[in-house]
Amino acid sequence: MDQIDRSLLRALQHDSSRSLAELAEQVGASTSACHRRIRSLEAAGLITGYSAVLDPRRLGLTLQVFVEITLTSQSREAMDQFERAVGDFDDILECHLMSGSADYILRIAAHDLEQFDRIHRECLARLPGVSAMRSSFAIRTIKPWRGYPTR
Repeated sequence: MDQIDRSLLRALQHDSSRSLAELAEQVGASTSACHRRIRSLEAAGLITGYSAVLDPRRLGLTLQVFVEITLTSQSREAMDQFERAVGDFDDILECHLMSGSADYILRIAAHDLEQFDRIHRECLARLPGVSAMRSSFAIRTIKPWRGYPTR
């Protein structure tokens, strides 16, 4: 990867809806070279897809919750069962296997506490092998995720 590839990745993470001509101008390459580079980055697996970034507040999702999960067992079977179950719930936006005191951390977005209570009862409480759950509510987002660094 050279500087033009890195610039393309930054530009696409920021706004992937721009035309090839706009991207090419921004990174200092011809439109055809820009197109070849993007296809090459896709083929190499650096670009895995394109999506729209939605504003959770405009969707009414004003509550961001991080839920630490501790399992009763850290056996492969218990972890596999938990991870499969997490995939069945759209209300779980992210799930990360962690080091430290919690086994997993989940990110949930909800309209309000009432909806989070429903998610807790109908989704989180049904996850297999959970021995403890600890929820933390985000008060305010200081720096939202905007993409990976491309240095």
